[in-house]
Amino acid sequence: MKFYPFYCIIYLDKLIESGDILAVELELKEKYGIDDLISIVTLLRSPDGCPWDRAQTHSSIKKNLIEEAYEVIEAINQQSTDGLKEELGDILLQVALHCEMERERGTFDFDDVCNDICQKLIVRHPHVFGEVKANNADEALQSWDAVKQSLKGIKSQGQYMSSVPKELPALMRAQKVQSKAAKVGFDWDNSRGAFSKVNEEINELIIAVEHNSQSEIEEEFGDVLFSCVNVARFIGVDSEEALTGATDKFIKRFTIVEQLAKEKGISMKDSSIEELDLLWDDAKEILAGNSKTEEF
Repeated sequence: MKFYPFYCIIYLDKLIESGDILAVELELKEKYGIDDLISIVTLLRSPDGCPWDRAQTHSSIKKNLIEEAYEVIEAINQQSTDGLKEELGDILLQVALHCEMERERGTFDFDDVCNDICQKLIVRHPHVFGEVKANNADEALQSWDAVKQSLKGIKSQGQYMSSVPKELPALMRAQKVQSKAAKVGFDWDNSRGAFSKVNEEINELIIAVEHNSQSEIEEEFGDVLFSCVNVARFIGVDSEEALTGATDKFIKRFTIVEQLAKEKGISMKDSSIEELDLLWDDAKEILAGNSKTEEF
């Protein structure tokens, strides 16, 4: 049995009142579990631990959680099992850090977080743990939403929409809000109405640009985006995923345009938009050819 040559003094919750002190050793293992992670994080934030970890607060590392979440999504998109395992671990580290900060304050710890999510899952699945019936995924979701609204005291759809976090990516938030409005009938009869609204908002944006009012332009541009998200919802497209795909496609095509320009001795900065557009079309054909080759 080996121990990491590092000792620190920590006050365990159950020993704080008596003032007892416990020396903790970290055993080196071939396989670690969640209790080991919690212990390591506690050690890192102890007086004799890591100065960086000890200095962190909820606010200072909140963006790390977002970054790690996106890296999980990247691993899923790349179908990387090893990458997914690693990135999920990074997210778990963020959870452990936030829990340790609150344990130090005496508010809650990792076990409390686990307890709360377990209780939430049980309460919000009455079709599993209770008498409610749900014959399909839609009915199960309706059951979840009904319990959620009841517990949070939400009595109107407006309150429900306001509960969608403002911190969400804008396109995602817009689509969630629109879906909640649609549940009470505030929606177009079909996609034609949604498409017509896009054209209407574009015309209003053009007028705003002619007025040269930046605040008006920003408002109308936001309306254009919001109406485009509504179209996405109608045609069964996730607006965030669609824009991500479009951005990836642009990067791929632009990279090929750069390569073609270099091969032909063309300066992109000095070229006309017409010349660059021809290179762009060539890039599209190259990518289309690659796509057909991959099918075989």
